[in-house]
Amino acid sequence: MMGRSLSAPYTATANNQGQENTQKLQDILNILDQQYVDSIDREQLFEQTITEMLHRLDPHSNYIAAKDLQSMTESIQGQFGGIGVRFTIIRDTLNVTNVIDGSPSYFSGLKQFDQIIEVDGEKVAKVNLTNERVQELLKGLEGTKVNVTLLRKGKKIKKTITRGAVPIKSVIAAFMITNEVGYIRLSQFSVVSDQEFFEAALYLKSKGMKKLIFDLRYNGGGVMSSAVNIADAFLEPGLKIVSTKGKSQPEETLYSLKQPFLGDIKLAVLINGGSASASEIVAGAIQDNDRGIVVGRRSFGKGLVQQDINLKDGSNLRLTISRYYTPTGRSIQRPYSGDYEEYIMEEYNRYESGELYEMDTTLFADSLKYTTIGGRTVYGGGGIMPDVFVPIDTSGATMALRKFQYSTVISDFAYDYVRTKGARFPTFQEFTAKFTVSKELLSEFLTYAKESYEISINDGDLEKSKTILITDIKAEIARQIWLEDGSLYIRNQADKEVLKTLEILK
Repeated sequence: MMGRSLSAPYTATANNQGQENTQKLQDILNILDQQYVDSIDREQLFEQTITEMLHRLDPHSNYIAAKDLQSMTESIQGQFGGIGVRFTIIRDTLNVTNVIDGSPSYFSGLKQFDQIIEVDGEKVAKVNLTNERVQELLKGLEGTKVNVTLLRKGKKIKKTITRGAVPIKSVIAAFMITNEVGYIRLSQFSVVSDQEFFEAALYLKSKGMKKLIFDLRYNGGGVMSSAVNIADAFLEPGLKIVSTKGKSQPEETLYSLKQPFLGDIKLAVLINGGSASASEIVAGAIQDNDRGIVVGRRSFGKGLVQQDINLKDGSNLRLTISRYYTPTGRSIQRPYSGDYEEYIMEEYNRYESGELYEMDTTLFADSLKYTTIGGRTVYGGGGIMPDVFVPIDTSGATMALRKFQYSTVISDFAYDYVRTKGARFPTFQEFTAKFTVSKELLSEFLTYAKESYEISINDGDLEKSKTILITDIKAEIARQIWLEDGSLYIRNQADKEVLKTLEILK
């Protein structure tokens, strides 16, 4: 979760001891640079030293080098300067998978399935192209121009595109699951996430939504104000949403202010171990005020607020300045021993301990019990514990399936399929109901994976993973046509957490 950002560079005031320590560090770097057995990257070593020092304090204070700051700022602001296309690199060729509506590429006439073969005179086909190089070439300041050469159905086309603001959507899916139940998936909290959420919710209300599944799984957080505004849309005026306090920060409590335009909507919030920070603010506010039900598995447990401090060289110090507390007074931050590696291995440790398969109530000591508005007991001390626990589903998992899922083979196959076969259904709902991954199509995929990506699967693993693999192929084909709306609509048909939530909402 992000805090405020200081507009002016911070200037430190060092005492004599501080100056001596600074000089000592400078002396050590000089000695290493001159006499160490191997050459060193002095700047990288210095930055690593700062990062490790901060991580001794807490796991979320961090140093961000100037070169890395732009992409993080783009994520928070919810936009970047660019041309507005999604792309994939297949057979060392840059393929346009989607042109964002209203983007510079949209107005310049780029189309899905175009292949970009030159950018500003630089050849980008058959040159071991990387995603990083594509972004370096296509992203840039708003108002600047970029010249591209396209290959469309065998014909070369030249375009000059003026870069503009390209939105980074945080509401990645919003659709009706049933006649009454809507579904919204939020991937992060940017400064515009609350407005995106409101627009999606109003759209679903116009479609007859009376109940909502709000999916915050794997949402690592972001801007606190967006989280507060989204919670405000569900809560009656005057209810606590979140409190913050720290040694040098005055205690502040934020309350719901407005008549909630979603006050009549029955609500379920989905969380898991990837739900952190601002996601936990929303889930905690809904749970503590007895406004809805929280479903899934224990959230990450990040209850620390960071403030961005701009340094003179353009780098950034992201410093923890306070803790946040849910309406009942719970601190969600899980314990930290000072071992950063252990801290970031939390998801693996939960898997190893069996916590993902069965709710571990021993995690919460009696002294950390809190009482909600409605008199229910909730717990602090390490993430939000859901009201309804749903174990992780590992049925059908094999090493071969994991190789398919962690590579781009499924999405690339789906792109090629849609490019050559086209879309035969007007909506993703009709596609879901009528399209099947036939035995022949599955065989075609397996041949594609083996020949083009050197990934194969034996008969035993295929039998075990077949259902999941078929769903993945179908969902990726839908995503090429309808983006995440299509993909998640299909995946939700077999998603145990979503299915359990639908059962609860009935």
